[in-house]
Amino acid sequence: MLHKILSGPRGLLGSAVIVAMGVATPGLAQQQLSIATGGTGGVYYPMGGGLAEIVNNHIEGYSATAEVTGASVENMGLVATGDADLAIALADTVAQAYSGTGRFEGQQLPMVRGLASLYANMVQIVALEGSGITSLEDLRGKRVSIGAPGSGTEVNTAAILEANGISYDEIDEQRLNFNETADALANGDIDAGFWSVGAPTSSILNLATTNGIVILELSEEELAAAQAADPTFARTTLAGGTYTGVEDDINVLGIPNVLVVSSEMSDDLAYALTSAMFTNIADLQAVHPAANETTVEFTLGATPVPLHPGAIRYYEEIGADIPDALRP
Repeated sequence: MLHKILSGPRGLLGSAVIVAMGVATPGLAQQQLSIATGGTGGVYYPMGGGLAEIVNNHIEGYSATAEVTGASVENMGLVATGDADLAIALADTVAQAYSGTGRFEGQQLPMVRGLASLYANMVQIVALEGSGITSLEDLRGKRVSIGAPGSGTEVNTAAILEANGISYDEIDEQRLNFNETADALANGDIDAGFWSVGAPTSSILNLATTNGIVILELSEEELAAAQAADPTFARTTLAGGTYTGVEDDINVLGIPNVLVVSSEMSDDLAYALTSAMFTNIADLQAVHPAANETTVEFTLGATPVPLHPGAIRYYEEIGADIPDALRP
């Protein structure tokens, strides 16, 4: 049983494809919650499935499903319209939605609230060995997957390219999800692809088992330009050995992923969700290693919008000091 079929307007909000993960068999008294995630080739979907299992096992009266969507941009719209109860989205997308800027110009979503920040994405730019592509500049004139429509990858890609003087007019852009990007690289249909996702991610892992890959490293100047254009970018390191054949550490851009809800969610439910997640964080870590980053400290330092009052109740209960900027 699903919360509801997502059939919102196309365009910015897109049209979600529903796949259930972590579904309990709800009794008549249970309320179903939907968790908007991303594609099956990324980290959002297994993380959402882990969160659904925590709801199913630890919050009485509720059950949850993880749902496949177009990811960050679409997810913000789904929360705003009530078609999703929780959603995972990139911090820059969340900040744009809350402020009505960027992709959300004229479509401000002031009801957006954070429950927690989960982990940091790494922007991974992948090409095949022997392609001759070893730098961002080499993408000019090439066929490049910029991410699925309505995804945080697409937002991040646009920011990085624009900040470094590369327009879409100078590449043959393809809007593919993670699995489609990996398949297109393997088949020779594109030359490079962007992933903004936690590492390791299954789609790149699978690609690297059958093809030699290279991951582009941005120069110091390119990193600085991207950070100047988008302050939510942070520098981080993709450890050597994360993927087969990529042995050296690589400097990449990182960006937090935020678990968001609507301000209309009840304080009691927001409290229960936040408490259950952190109390049972080992369950989430068992689903994906990205959850090792899911801490109260990371939440209080990385969340770009106000926290829900119910989440604040939990953080105050455990003695955390809430920054003023995170109070609604």
